[in-house]
Parts: sequence; structure tokens; C-alpha cells
Amino acid sequence: MADRKRLSCQSWCPPAVGSCVDTGVLLGRFDGQSRLLFGALMSGLSGAQTALAVFHRQQRADPENTLVNFILTLCREEVSPEREAVSLAVKPLVCLFPPLFKQNLLTFLCLLRSAIPGPTVGLLLQCLRQDISPTPWVRALGRQLERKLELSHKDPLYSEQCSQKLKTLSQRLGGFCETGGWADCFDSQTEEYQSHARRHLSEPGSQRKRRASLDRADADSEETAQESKRMKMDTHVDEPVAAEEENVRMDTEGGCERTAEAPADRAHDGLPEHIRGSVLHMKELLESQTEWDQSSTDVFQVLNECDPSQVEMLCETLNFPILPEHTLPKLCNSILSLSPDLSYGAAASLIRSILLTKVSSLSEPASRCLVTAVTSLCSRYPRPMCHAVIEPVLVDSNIGPAQTELLNRLIESCLDFHYRLLVLQMTFRIPWNEAVLSVIHSLLDSKLVLNEEVFAQFTEQLVSQGPPFTKSVKFAKMMLTVLTKYSSHVTAAQKHSLTCCLNLNETFLKKPLQAALKRIPDT
Repeated sequence: MADRKRLSCQSWCPPAVGSCVDTGVLLGRFDGQSRLLFGALMSGLSGAQTALAVFHRQQRADPENTLVNFILTLCREEVSPEREAVSLAVKPLVCLFPPLFKQNLLTFLCLLRSAIPGPTVGLLLQCLRQDISPTPWVRALGRQLERKLELSHKDPLYSEQCSQKLKTLSQRLGGFCETGGWADCFDSQTEEYQSHARRHLSEPGSQRKRRASLDRADADSEETAQESKRMKMDTHVDEPVAAEEENVRMDTEGGCERTAEAPADRAHDGLPEHIRGSVLHMKELLESQTEWDQSSTDVFQVLNECDPSQVEMLCETLNFPILPEHTLPKLCNSILSLSPDLSYGAAASLIRSILLTKVSSLSEPASRCLVTAVTSLCSRYPRPMCHAVIEPVLVDSNIGPAQTELLNRLIESCLDFHYRLLVLQMTFRIPWNEAVLSVIHSLLDSKLVLNEEVFAQFTEQLVSQGPPFTKSVKFAKMMLTVLTKYSSHVTAAQKHSLTCCLNLNETFLKKPLQAALKRIPDT
């Protein structure tokens, strides 16, 4: 929840309140693999590199391992003591850890490159914005990660104070008044900061200034660069000046390179020679307007020879995320004709690349071609579809009616019991909104069988996430479904909790809900 909620210690007090800021206790919120990653990130200044090595070892042991659960746990809300002794505050778990952990976490995510789960990391960055006093490192790395994920380019990496210190450093190095070089680079950052503060200035013009000035920054000599390194050892700078300057340069140059050099060409170089030839043939097929014959379909058999990382490179080479939708049915037919079926890792990478961007960006009902592609791949590869598309879409705070309609269609026609149950459990780890409620209602209407453990978890979510939905008819209908279809699962303790939840309801369904709950015997 974006707004901070105040809780009086007199009205409610969790056990061991003081432990809310104890990292040893907070570690218990994570599963086994996440604890190893957590320990690596807490291991000091080299924590990011250590965590990267740990994560790669985990992926080699289990290719299905992702960071989604770890990041969603960090985004869970936790009660923590405020400075005033009489109050508590609810904050994301990540905000309770020391600055070094946050710095290592963001550095680790930047090092992951294409393996970053974009929507999930976007949720993490939103949680970090709730930190009252972030360090300059955390602020700069967070903004750099936003740029890497193309979430935001408006916030400058440099603060005004940092820009002044950079100018001072440039003066010490000499040549500050000369044209070009470091001075222009720092001046451009000051202009960017000021242009961000003056919102009436146009964003494209500001970006052109910044790009042009940073291009001139590359003209610095090697001698000046060596002197810069010596100065960094002798001069204490409060903010991460050198790293910020390098990140800005790499970010901007990367943007220029992306326009000059196609990403597909760079990804193509990382593939084995025999796969490259097939990739070129695939590219010709995708660009052609003719029907594909069996020999054309056989070209995609090379996917069975690729590991997940090679599949990602292949998808980047072929620009699958921006592939026209009318080519999707032919592409999916070729993928479905593969024998044997793709591994989980390869299928997840392929499905994520082809579908996630298209589904996440829907603003109107999906086209027939997109629906055909999604349903056909989901029927053959349900588990990869759940993890590569359904979960990121549910996590995305911008999920709307178009996404909800498509997910409900998958639930009704493509997912069997085990995967519907998996999707329901995914909703336990994310904040609910009206769209997520619609998906949960669709799952319950599909005659989903819940065991006692899952139903207990679901009940906890109903009680904990219910307060914001006191006026939601959709939430009330979902509760009515639970009380009628799953009445035999409700224990006495759960009945008491649900009674408290229903007392807050303000919809016209309040009395039917209370009547349905009253009919459940105390057992």
C-alpha cells in the first residue's frame, strides 16, 4: 500500500515489536534459496558480486529458479516502530534493511542484465521510494535501474549538490574553462536537473542537450582519466560521484549505440555458428508474407538445441517482443510442432519474449491473433505460461480490463486444476486490486478444489487485504462465493475472523454475507 498506515500501540501490538527491525528475524520471511541470496547481499561491499555468483549457481541447479518470489517478499508490508514510541508504521520489508543491503541489491539487479523480471523490479522500485531518507548510492542506483528498464528517464542521476562537487573536482583536474571535456558533461547534468525542476520545459529538448554534451565528454585524454583515479583516492566525496558519472555515460552512450547498432546484431554474435544460420532463415520467414510449408517449420527445430540464455539471445535477435501480431499464429504453430517439447526454461524464455510485452501493453481487448497465440501456447506449456506471463501481469499495478479478460479466458479454457491452483497462490503474494479480484473470482467459479492449507492461506488474505474493499461489490461477491462453495472448509477461528471482516462491509450484499456466514456451524 502506497500510503503509510499508522497503528496505535494501544489498539494493536504484534508480538516482539522490537524484532521488526532485527534482520535476523526478518530473514525468517524468506525461503531457503532466498536466504542464501539475502546472506550474500549482506556480506559487505562485495555483496552484489557474491549474490550474482550465488544466483547463477542456483539457476544451474534449478533452471526454473527466478527472483520473483525473493523480490515480492521484499515488497511485503511489515510493521516497524517509528521514532515516536507510541506509534507503529507499515512499510515495505525492503525499507527496513540497512543502506548497504539496498545498495548491493540494486547493484545486483543491474548486473543481471536481461534476467531482470521487469514488472517485479518496478514494484520493488516503487517500494524503495517509500524510504524516508535514502542514501545517495541507493537513490542513484534506483534511478539508473529505472532507466535500464525504461521505466523513467525524467529523474536526473545527479543531485544539484553532487553537480557542484563534480565541478570542483573538474577544476582541480584543470581545463575546466576549456570547451568540451568534463566541464560540459557536468554542466549538462546541471541543466538536466534544472530542466526537471522547471516542468514547463520540454523533455525532448533537455534530452538532446544531455546527449550532445555527453558525446563531447568522450574527448578526455587518457592522462586526465588516470589523474581522475588518483584524485578519487585522495579526495573524499560524500556522494557516489565517479560511479554516477560512469553510469550516466554508459546509459547515454548505450542509448546512442542502440540507435546506431541494432541490438539484434549484438545478440546474434553470442550464438553458435549453426544456430546463426537458422536465425537468419527464421528472420526471412517472419518478414515474408507467404505461407510456411513444412520445411519452413522445421527451421525452428533448432530451438531444442538452445539453452534458456541462447533462446533469449535468439528472441532478441528476431525482435520477438515487437513482432507484428498477424505473424503470431504461424510462429506458434511452428513452436507447437517441435518434437520433443521445449524444456521449461527454454519455453519460459520464448513465451516471455513473444507475449509478455504484448499482453502487458493491452489497452483494448486482445486481437484474434494474439488470443490464438496465447491460448495455444498456454495449452501446451501451462507452467511456463503461468510464470512467464500470468504472474508478471498480475504483479503489474497497471493491469486493466483487457488483461483481466485474457487471463480469465486462459483460466476457463486452458489451465487444468493444478495450474489454476498455482495462479491462486500467486495472488497471495501480491497486493489486490479490482482486476486481481476479478481473476480470483474466475478461479473460484472454475470449481477449484482447495485443501485445508491453501484455504487457510486464502482466508488470511481475505482478512488482511479486505479493509480497502469495504465498498467493493466485486470483493463482496467473491466473499459470497467463498462462504457458499467452501463453507465446509471454514473453521471456528476462521469464522470469527471472517465475521470481523464482514462487519466492515458497506455494500448491499452485507446482509446476505452475514446470513451465509451464520449458516456455517461452529466446528
